[in-house]
Amino acid sequence: MRYTSTRNNKTDVTAAKAIATGISPEGGLYVPTELPILSATAIQELVPLSYKERAARILSRFLGDFTVEETTACCEAAYGDRFDTPAVAPVVDLGEGRHILELWHGPTCAFKDMALQILPHLMRVSVQKTAPGQKIVILVATSGDTGKAALEGFRDAPDTRILVFYPVDGVSEMQRLQMITQEGDNVGVCAIRGNFDDAQTGVKALFTDDEVISALEKNGMRFSSANSINWGRLVPQIVYYISSYCDLLAAGSIAMGDPINVVVPTGNFGNILAAYYAKRMGLPIAKLICASNKNRVLTDFFETGVYDCNRPFYTTTSPSMDILVSSNLERLLYHLSGENSEEIAGLMAGLKNDRKYAVSPAVKAQMDNLFAAGSADDALVEETIQQVYTDKGYLLDTHTAVAVAVYEDYRAKTGDTTPTVIASTANPYKFTPSILAALGGAEAEKPYDQMQELQAKTGWAIPAPLAGLNVKEIRFTDVCGNDTASMQQTVYRLLDMA
Repeated sequence: MRYTSTRNNKTDVTAAKAIATGISPEGGLYVPTELPILSATAIQELVPLSYKERAARILSRFLGDFTVEETTACCEAAYGDRFDTPAVAPVVDLGEGRHILELWHGPTCAFKDMALQILPHLMRVSVQKTAPGQKIVILVATSGDTGKAALEGFRDAPDTRILVFYPVDGVSEMQRLQMITQEGDNVGVCAIRGNFDDAQTGVKALFTDDEVISALEKNGMRFSSANSINWGRLVPQIVYYISSYCDLLAAGSIAMGDPINVVVPTGNFGNILAAYYAKRMGLPIAKLICASNKNRVLTDFFETGVYDCNRPFYTTTSPSMDILVSSNLERLLYHLSGENSEEIAGLMAGLKNDRKYAVSPAVKAQMDNLFAAGSADDALVEETIQQVYTDKGYLLDTHTAVAVAVYEDYRAKTGDTTPTVIASTANPYKFTPSILAALGGAEAEKPYDQMQELQAKTGWAIPAPLAGLNVKEIRFTDVCGNDTASMQQTVYRLLDMA
């Protein structure tokens, strides 16, 4: 399995090289030159296996320069006792063809754990193969969940430092507390005065800044990424869509070959892109439904073919989706354009210079065939949380509620009752104030007291990783500007290079 770049398809690297470097030198994203095919027989053979066994079989098809033993060891280390259920990513039946894929049973209670528990192990093997002796600096921009999951995954990893930037007013209080209390001798966290797009733009600029790269090299270090721009972050996400199909087969909810729809609450487009790759591999996915919040740049894009960031930015109750620049969309467009890297480089230049681009009619026609899209504002999210809890006794977080609301609208408009998997991306306790508001309002003011109140109201247990946050030491209080120079100075200081 070889990898190339979305902006230069003459690039030819191994999986280990793609994972260790994170991003191609010209700023493009690594993509596989071909996708492995899963036959019906291969899918059926996965059904009786555990999640980590399924992961090892699937990932081995993408990690061509890893030995089978290396891939298996990575999966064993990642999907063990750090998840609170042996199923790792269980599927919950809500009735009438609706299935919730719970992706939040890991140590930070968010779907990012599904990839970020294995990425440090993939990174370690990759660096050993491509740059032995160098220290890796994981540089992360987060809208909430990636930051904590990456910090936890890379905490005290040998020869690794991890630095996280987050928007000072763009994450939930629980997400902020998780990050600023992070333990580990190799971690650093800083807020920026701006939104997630500012953080992501600054991080991307640092990745390709020759001065910064040179300074790191002089100190025996190099950048890599834990955001989903890194193929090592994205490829493990393919696994859970295939695994969910296996679980539906095992439960008798579908028969082999039956199509399913997949609904994903979408911000940076990595999670739904993983479902697209699963479909390309042969998983019988009929429609990919892209769910956005009030920042509906993706909804408008799928409806019009024009990606336009020249619009207001909204802070919502689903902050991990408060994004205007969805980086992983570049990978999708590369595939839909017929692997035309020149075309993609042109589109991305338009995005950088004008914050806008339009795809060709041929690409738009493929998008129409593959995807449906919709959006839900905060009021509809609140209504959906309340209704699902009242009708089903099931508690949604705000992001999953976006997906459910968009799906119900899609189903009502189209009459499509195909069995559907809805990706649930966070434990509801990560957004306790919003959940309490949907269920009638909060009496308590402090985050820990609000969790106690939600538990008393619903009977849903407070997850162990969140229960002790109120007594953890606050370690990181820095705030910097959202310009590249300020972020560069912060990186140097956190790495003791100032």
